Amino acid sequence: MRDWDWAGEVGDADTVRAVFDGMPVLLLGMAGPQHRIVAANAAFRALTRRSGQVGRTVAEVFPEMQGQQVYEMYDRVYRTGQQQVAREWHVQMDVEGVLTDGYYDFTVTPWRGPDGEIVGTTLVSQDVTQRVLERQAAQERAEVAERRYAAARDTIVALQRELLPAGLPVLPRARLAATYLPAEADTAAGGDWFDAVTLPGGRVALTVGDVVGHGVAASAVMGQLRAVLQDRLLGDGDIAGALAAADRLARRTPGARAATVCVAVLDPGDGAVTYCTAGHPPPLLISGDGPGRYLPSTGAAPLGGDATFPVGTARLAEGDLLVLLTDGLIERPGRDHGGSLVETAQVAADAAADRVLRGSGLSAVQRVCTQTLELLVRQAPHADDVTMLAVQRVPSPAPLRLQVPARRGVIGSAYRAVGQWLAELGAGEHDVSAVRHVVAELVTNGVEHAYAGRAAGEISLIAELETDGAVRIEVSDEGHWQERPPATSGRTGGLGLMLADQLVDSVRLRPSAHGTTAEIRHCLSTPGRLLTLDEVSAGAPVPRPTHDPDLLLILDEPYGAGPRVRVDGPVTAATAGQLAADLQRMTRHGTRPLTVDLTGVTLLSSAGVAVLQAALHRSRDHDGRLCLYAAAGSPAQHILALTALAHTSADPGDPVAG
Repeated sequence: MRDWDWAGEVGDADTVRAVFDGMPVLLLGMAGPQHRIVAANAAFRALTRRSGQVGRTVAEVFPEMQGQQVYEMYDRVYRTGQQQVAREWHVQMDVEGVLTDGYYDFTVTPWRGPDGEIVGTTLVSQDVTQRVLERQAAQERAEVAERRYAAARDTIVALQRELLPAGLPVLPRARLAATYLPAEADTAAGGDWFDAVTLPGGRVALTVGDVVGHGVAASAVMGQLRAVLQDRLLGDGDIAGALAAADRLARRTPGARAATVCVAVLDPGDGAVTYCTAGHPPPLLISGDGPGRYLPSTGAAPLGGDATFPVGTARLAEGDLLVLLTDGLIERPGRDHGGSLVETAQVAADAAADRVLRGSGLSAVQRVCTQTLELLVRQAPHADDVTMLAVQRVPSPAPLRLQVPARRGVIGSAYRAVGQWLAELGAGEHDVSAVRHVVAELVTNGVEHAYAGRAAGEISLIAELETDGAVRIEVSDEGHWQERPPATSGRTGGLGLMLADQLVDSVRLRPSAHGTTAEIRHCLSTPGRLLTLDEVSAGAPVPRPTHDPDLLLILDEPYGAGPRVRVDGPVTAATAGQLAADLQRMTRHGTRPLTVDLTGVTLLSSAGVAVLQAALHRSRDHDGRLCLYAAAGSPAQHILALTALAHTSADPGDPVAG
């Protein structure tokens, strides 16, 4: 074997020194377990800007690095002989008296002597601060853009919600549902719309339309067309006349030209349907468990062409569904028109019959409007907005009748029975909450005042849904009417009736020598759904577990920021005493701070309002800092706002919200 001249291979000392010193990376040689610096190249010296490094330990030269795990890495390499590699380490270094942040890639390698024993360590490092800062800046710009996009999208969704109807009517012999899904890649409000209005005689007019284009201009035109059609249909239900009025608007409004509309009027009493398809896909009729079929097109052209609007007729048997939809669901990329029509009809019929995605707990019209979208959109993307509006002819619901003894224990029973009956009608959550709240107030009023000074009698309740979609509820007793002064601080007299009058359309009292009858009248609605693609992909909602609806739970939240409790369930005259006692105990009669989370309260009666009002007064008198919190849109937040009780809808325990 040939003996190599290693000195000749390495080069002479001056050359090696020059190459070492001129390397464009940071090079450092350290000897012994104390990591005494024995060599540092020009790049390292220029970065650190310190003289007299050679001969001193790293800890002596860079004391500010204590605790930054740099010394510990050198120790591990020297002790184990294993190379250590780091990427983009964040290091703070004192540069001429200024503590400076930097980011470095480096490799620490054991330095071995001629006998193979470790005699020190070497550092090869590169300053990557600029690269890291540029990437962080790019990430920050992307996050800002994402937040702006999300804010813009939220604004678009809010705009779309305002332009679409606040709710669909709840009728005794017709169940309705609607969904709207914006185009998959769209970032602007769309031009699709749906509407449903109650007509004289219990009929209902259904409209689905599609304005050409997207954005604010298309949405504005959509709002104008919807308003014109609704106004004309409310007059006499004349479809041709309403479409002629919309056509006149389209002829003088460029953005409305070529808009397509389908209007149908259903008489739930006999199932008679009249409809017109103005350049729009015809309605889909689903009968029983059979396949769906499209009604014949009436041949009318899109709006703006000075067309005539002939109408067609059909008839729904009890249980049949009529579905109006826009072409966004039919004209999906990769699907031919005829095949897509057949596929949509079959999937909608399967959803109506509960043959797919079973156990959702949704009504037939809700399944058609949500599951059809879910099943079809996941197969092929949708390039246009999708709107579906469905109505089912159903049997007339039986009235609700209750006869209960005038005792506090029946308040929760009446509240629960009315809520369940309204939910079975298909009423929206907001209406269910408002009406059952008023019923609880009126039953409480009868229990506490009707039979004062005499043997307790009974409270009667009758609820029925009228043909115009208004629920009428009578709560009556056989006691004596008592005039009471307006509510003042610490008293509940009159407050319950004041709340009731603000929560529903009308409350009328009819006192007589034989007792008092309170009549509630309130038009019910159920909200249409404005969906996102994520919501569609997530599938049908899962029912939430519930506890005993009459049970009031007051639970300590020990992990919150400061003393905090959560209240769940109804705060009625029967449970308000429990809340009052617990608040006095937890606040030490108003002297201790406490946050009360009322978001889970299902009913906040006037008795509960009085308890909270008294607790706030005690807290103010003793500087106890009682904070009432109820999330925006919750039943408790609505009542707290109506009664002007001091509260917050931003969670005090959320640092972002705070």
